[in-house]
Amino acid sequence: MIPASRPVRDSYAETTHLVLPNDTNTLGNLFGGRLLEWLDINSAISSHRHSKRAVVTIAVNNVSFDRPIRLGDFVTIRSHVSRAFGTSMEVWSDVWVEDQQTGEKIPCNSAMYTFVAVDNTGHPIKVPTALPESEEEKVRFEGALRRRQLRLILAGKMKPNEATELKRLFE
Repeated sequence: MIPASRPVRDSYAETTHLVLPNDTNTLGNLFGGRLLEWLDINSAISSHRHSKRAVVTIAVNNVSFDRPIRLGDFVTIRSHVSRAFGTSMEVWSDVWVEDQQTGEKIPCNSAMYTFVAVDNTGHPIKVPTALPESEEEKVRFEGALRRRQLRLILAGKMKPNEATELKRLFE
């Protein structure tokens, strides 16, 4: 039986990578595709921890490349389920580069992915709701419904007049 809800903190996943020469372009910067791969894996772990099920990526909703990541950098990715909707989960990931002299983590990227939990035959299956606790988790949770409605409108799966949360922004 699937629990009714699970704390967001149970879905946190963190990985650290060393940027090696085969991860970089000719300018010595991390390939965007390599970062997307690392984000997808980390986000999948978060969504699996939340749902306790196999998960599949259904959308890369947003990725920002705010600063270059260089050869030799330590890259830390921290992901968590920001909100769950029936069978799908929005996963938020933050990316930092570590200053190797001071240990300071410098924010450089963020991303949002959507995953769906599936059963053994690959069909979508219900997931627990997510319970935010920290202020950051609550802010991301609150914005997730608007982001979901926008994604559904852009995909042609929802009519704009049905987007109740988005309409509230303009009232």
